[in-house]
Amino acid sequence: MRERTPEPSGLRGDCGRCFGLCCVALPFAASADFAVDKEAGRPCSNLRGDHRCGIHARLRQEGFTGCTVYDCFGAGQKVSQVTFAGQDWRTGSREHARSMFEIFPVVRQLHELLWYLTEALTLPAARPVHAELRRTLDETERLTRRGPAELAELDVAAHRREVDVLLLRTSELVRAGTRGRRKDRRGADLIGARLKGADLRGANLRGAYLIAADLTGADLRGADLIGADLRDTDLTDADLTGAFFLTQPQLDAARGGVGTRLPESVARPAHWTARR
Repeated sequence: MRERTPEPSGLRGDCGRCFGLCCVALPFAASADFAVDKEAGRPCSNLRGDHRCGIHARLRQEGFTGCTVYDCFGAGQKVSQVTFAGQDWRTGSREHARSMFEIFPVVRQLHELLWYLTEALTLPAARPVHAELRRTLDETERLTRRGPAELAELDVAAHRREVDVLLLRTSELVRAGTRGRRKDRRGADLIGARLKGADLRGANLRGAYLIAADLTGADLRGADLIGADLRDTDLTDADLTGAFFLTQPQLDAARGGVGTRLPESVARPAHWTARR
């Protein structure tokens, strides 16, 4: 059982307190995920003047599935309301807007790390590193509250590497409690793999490519899924109970149904249906 560690406020996107930063700062290319091309720094054609999406209720039907599986982990409202004190990029100077768009991806990475660190503190098996996890979480939170100039110069990749060492140690402690052989498929190319009913209990699937893989009925209890690519992965009737470092965007990109068993840290996607 996981411990109930209070989730820091602001680790899920709150579009009502953001200035549509993901719809402007980030680029995307015409593909199965996006209907059109858009360069970084240019507002999406669907973004309204009030920073809301004009086709939010029809994103999948209009070819913008990529938008439905994206979560800034609360970075949007942090940059909008804290870093830039509520000053809209539309009303500020061109330099102000450019700075806001440059910093948003940095804070988004830091907030994703906060999400992982917070979850790690709910895992009893990771108790030997809880003190270090709390220190690292506090340090990462302090980084998110730096000013624009400091954030622009932050080596976020170096900080991610430091945090990843701790998260990997967490993973080893948690998965050690799984009986039997624990598969190590870290970074494995499993695109389209036929893994129906596979025993992946306590598996290391960090960064694995599971795009369009068949995991129907698979046992993923206690698996580490940090960074695993689950786009179009079939999780129908799979058991992910106790799986950890699984984010909502990962799950939203997959397929599943009412028979898919999920950890408490995520919600069943609204677009999943009972039948395939």
